Amino acid sequence: MTAPDPAAPVPESAPPPPPGTAVRDTACDRVGVVMGHQGPYLQLRPLSGGREWDADPGGVQPLTRAELLRARLAEANARSRAALDR
Repeated sequence: MTAPDPAAPVPESAPPPPPGTAVRDTACDRVGVVMGHQGPYLQLRPLSGGREWDADPGGVQPLTRAELLRARLAEANARSRAALDR
């Protein structure tokens, strides 16, 4: 018996991820944190904060630890590059 793939899309019948879960929105290829649920949609916010967007719960994938680390590192590098450009 094999463990389920954490990067597999969440099936439509599965409950939506709880607030605080880091996910990838496959519709727009963005990474965010689940902030809550509004009607049929999830509200996601970028890892470093910012404006929320709505996502279809069937189109989000929970991030693995490696994916979360990669996304946080990419944001830190982008902030560092922006500071150097000033």
